[in-house]
Formats: sequence, structure tokens, C-alpha cells
Amino acid sequence: MTSSLSAILADLELGHLTLSGDQHRSLEAPPPLEAMEQTVSAVWSDLFALFPFTALERDIEDLGWGLVNLFHRAAAKKNHFVDRLTDDIRLLLAEQDGSEIATTDLEEKVELAQKVEQSAQAYEAMRDVAARHYLHETGRSWVPASGNRISLGVTAAIVDGHAFLRARRERVRDANLVQGTPVVFAGGRLSFASEADAKQFADNLLRTLNAVRERVGDMYLVHGGDMKGIERLAASWAEQHGIQQLRFGLDRKLGDRAGFRRNEQMLSIKPRYVVAFQGNGVTERLVIEAKSRGIHVVDRRGPLGTPPSAERRP
Repeated sequence: MTSSLSAILADLELGHLTLSGDQHRSLEAPPPLEAMEQTVSAVWSDLFALFPFTALERDIEDLGWGLVNLFHRAAAKKNHFVDRLTDDIRLLLAEQDGSEIATTDLEEKVELAQKVEQSAQAYEAMRDVAARHYLHETGRSWVPASGNRISLGVTAAIVDGHAFLRARRERVRDANLVQGTPVVFAGGRLSFASEADAKQFADNLLRTLNAVRERVGDMYLVHGGDMKGIERLAASWAEQHGIQQLRFGLDRKLGDRAGFRRNEQMLSIKPRYVVAFQGNGVTERLVIEAKSRGIHVVDRRGPLGTPPSAERRP
């Protein structure tokens, strides 16, 4: 009966309401990691085996993104709950008077926070398994619509740039602070005359990133997170190589200035290199600004991702 009522509340989008037994169930351990990985893989395999050569095939990418996002949102909800519990624990610590009741309340709250955090990690693990399948299925790195994609113990984190700058200002050493040497990647949405041209461009892009990584072994990749442009190729490359990513999305409230503001934010972290491919005027301005600050630019704005000088030589 309890589970049925929970389902009804969920269907009515009343997820903020909880039943009295929910807290006790939160104290149970999540499933084993291996079981979660096998189950998510099986669900993905069975579901997406239905789509090829049918009318649903064109929807594979959108449905795959949504399936990964399902686990991502579940983990985010648990993490928000942990944040609230952390505030409660701080308050209990401040009010601690040594009495048995106060001590018991604190211990119960800490235990609950630990268990909920385990649940969040379980959903993150399932999300990352689904994200690997998404990458294999579509060739694209899975990136959330907003915010971070971070997992404990996972190197290839995708960190929101605004959270990164805020954490750095506050000197908070947490998951929002990626480690290593920043390398900025920039480029726009391109179209190609043929499949051969597209393949040649992708080969040049990957060759450039591999060469930069040879020079900067501890690099993390900084980009704008445009998953409809060539930045998706760079993001997929980074995920496949276990390289952390720092994503600076556009602040739409700034209108036409949003792109230039993002340039300022990316250059403010003093990258070792700016890797630039063809783009719009915002990309051009990024290159000019980087050179004026003495930042080395790997310029690949020539034909099919080659240096501009290659166009002039013939």
C-alpha cells in the first residue's frame, strides 16, 4: 500500500511529499555496484535494439540523452537532500549541549546523511554507465543541460564554469575545482560539403587535441559546452581519454554580449593554450584577446581544421 501511494504521489508530480517510512528506507544500503552496472546495460541494450531500421531510429539520441538524465536528476535530488541535512548537522553541532537526546539526534542525522549520500553515488554510478552507452551509441559525450556532471572516483568530470569560478573565489576545495592545467577549446557549428570532408576535419581536430595533450599531460579541457557544434567532438575526446572538462555556458541574460563575457571567463583562468577552430566573431575575438595576453594560440581556423597558413601556401 505504501509503495502504491508513493507511485500515485510521483504521478501527480508531488515528489516533495514523503511518507513516514521513506526515512527508514533511506537507511538501507543501495544495490551492489556490479548489479547496477549489469542492469543498466541490459535495459539500454534491450531498449535501443528496438529502434534501428524503424520510425523511432531518428529519436535514439534524444531518448538516450533523456535516459541518462533520468539517473542524473535522481542523483541531484539526493545531493540536494544531503545539502539540507548538512545544514541541519551544523545547527545541531552548534547547539550541542552534551545531553543524550541531543547526541542521539546528531548521530541519527549523520547516519541518514551518509546513507542518502550512498544513494546519490549509486544513481551517479548508474548515470555514468548509461553515459558510456550513450557515447558508444551516438559518438557524443553526455552533458547535462545545466550544472555539473561529477562523480566521486571518476576522473572525467564535467564541471560548470560558473560554479568553478565561485568556488575558486571562496577558496573552497571541493568537486567544483578541477585540477591540472587549463586548455581552452573553441569552435562553432560547421557544415561540410561531403562525408570525406567531415571525416578529414574530425581527424585533424583529434590529431590537434592529441598533440596538445602530449605537451600538457595534466590538462583539463575548457569549452562552451555546445553539443550541436564541434565542441561535442572535443568533449567526447576528453571523456574517452579520462580528461576533466570545465564548461562555460552562455549567460542568456547578457544577450549579444554573452559570448564575449564567456571569453573573458575562460581567459581569466589563464590557460596554457587556446585551441581555435572555425567559428563566428566571438571565436575571432577570443583569439585576438588570447594573443594580447601572451597566451599561445593553436590556430586551426584554416580549411578542414588546418592552420590558416596552409590555405595561403598553395
